[in-house]
Amino acid sequence: MSTPEPSAAPVAQPPAPTGLTMPRARALAYMLASVTLAMTQQIGANLVNTNVYQIQGELGATLAETNWLIAAYMAPNVSLSIALIKIRMQYGLRNFAEISLAGFVLAAFLNLVFVHDLPSAVVVRFMSGMAAAPMSSLAFFYMIEPLPPQRKLTVGLSLALTNTTLGIPVTRLISPWLLDLGGFHGLTLFEMGLAMVAFGFVFALPLTTPPRVKWIGPLDILSYLLIAIGFGAIAVALSVGRIYWWFEAPWLGSLFALAVICLTVAVIIELHRDSPLIDIRWLTSPATLHFAGAILLMRIVLAEQTVGASNFFQALGIQNEQTMPLYAIILFAILAGGVTCALLLRPGRENWFYGAALACVALGAWLDSGATSQTRPHDIWFSQSLVAYGSGLFLPAAMAQGMGGAIARGPIYILSFITVFLFTQSIGGLLGSALFGSFITLRTSFHYNALAEHFVLSQPLVAERVSQFGSIYSHVLTDPALLRAEGVTLLAQRAKQEAIVLAYNDAFMLISVIAGLALLGLLSHLAYLQLRPRVAVPTVQPAP
Repeated sequence: MSTPEPSAAPVAQPPAPTGLTMPRARALAYMLASVTLAMTQQIGANLVNTNVYQIQGELGATLAETNWLIAAYMAPNVSLSIALIKIRMQYGLRNFAEISLAGFVLAAFLNLVFVHDLPSAVVVRFMSGMAAAPMSSLAFFYMIEPLPPQRKLTVGLSLALTNTTLGIPVTRLISPWLLDLGGFHGLTLFEMGLAMVAFGFVFALPLTTPPRVKWIGPLDILSYLLIAIGFGAIAVALSVGRIYWWFEAPWLGSLFALAVICLTVAVIIELHRDSPLIDIRWLTSPATLHFAGAILLMRIVLAEQTVGASNFFQALGIQNEQTMPLYAIILFAILAGGVTCALLLRPGRENWFYGAALACVALGAWLDSGATSQTRPHDIWFSQSLVAYGSGLFLPAAMAQGMGGAIARGPIYILSFITVFLFTQSIGGLLGSALFGSFITLRTSFHYNALAEHFVLSQPLVAERVSQFGSIYSHVLTDPALLRAEGVTLLAQRAKQEAIVLAYNDAFMLISVIAGLALLGLLSHLAYLQLRPRVAVPTVQPAP
């Protein structure tokens, strides 16, 4: 009997490396795509905030007018991510992202060609904010795509969240070079280049997406328009409110009233729908509200770094070029926090990361509260690295804890949860900036009035200082009265600067106190959870 010929053995595919679901080169490409998408969104959002004083000169606008560029960018950006929940289910997030990136490139191109004054810049920034909405979600999904399920909520989530916090230091580092090369158009040209690279990544690297379903109805459009108007009004008011001042511009109150009306109507519509755009009941559940509140609180206290340190040095006349080493250290500290989370974050350890993050922020802000008018960037390297490291620890831990509950409810809630997280980051950043800036304005006025009470020319020390300041102009002025007037003016300017420094110190101390109280509350809660089982009275079973 003849022996049958052996069949051809199947060709074995090379196994994916340990810890990845695809070859290393392809996994690296997905991670680079995530970094590029995150940087495109973050740098685009922070270009104006970082260079507002330089941009206003090129556009021929005042400081208050230039801040409308920030409001125009954030107005559509804070709400459009909500629409992604159903757009992704019906059309696919990648298709929507390709269209958005094409729009982003178009907006950057219009910046180069048509933007020469403030009105045209506001229109183009509005387009950029709208087009940048899906990039944060895309950056998250591209980072976790090459990782196995057991590492998506630890390594992948930590790296993805670290991306979202790198925008401000990176923008601060590259802005001086870009401004030297081409001014405002140099900034937008770099923005366009990033968007084109991100478009190439999205086009070449597909994401794993669930089956599409037709899900968008007429009421979805109505609800989104109401939500967009409401959140847009809040974003505009928070962006410019502290500049026009809350109690001196009646239209700010009208914006908040419009937001309340639109959002109330949207909530009523959504509560009575079988397939809502936003699950209001889930969003208002205790767990979700607790999560959103914690994220908002942390985002507000992180204004100590994102707004406080940078504006403090601008008030002292220190330019972006002089703060580059500081922001390089902040960048490395954030990366260190992200790497720490990637290595050590596991389910059940989140509270310890919260505690470490709050301790770092509280200590860093307390160290900064001793600043003087002679403080320079190198003096706060350690304190700012503590705050940056704390931010790198907190966000991945918070996201991991909240994501676990979303995964348990089903895949639809995952994107909903990410959208809520990104929304709280956007609104929290604006709220932190508004509260921080308003507090500093009030405290500056208080300290200046307190200092001015001691400016009596009959006092020898005050008269001596006026004479010293006035002598600066002695080579061009000979009239003693004019020299005295110039001395008084310079003394008032010096007092104003010292009042600003004292106001920032108050703000830093306030943030330290808030972070410290939050840490105390967290430790008390953990202690209660540990002690509750020990003091519980055992239930006595009745005798048979």
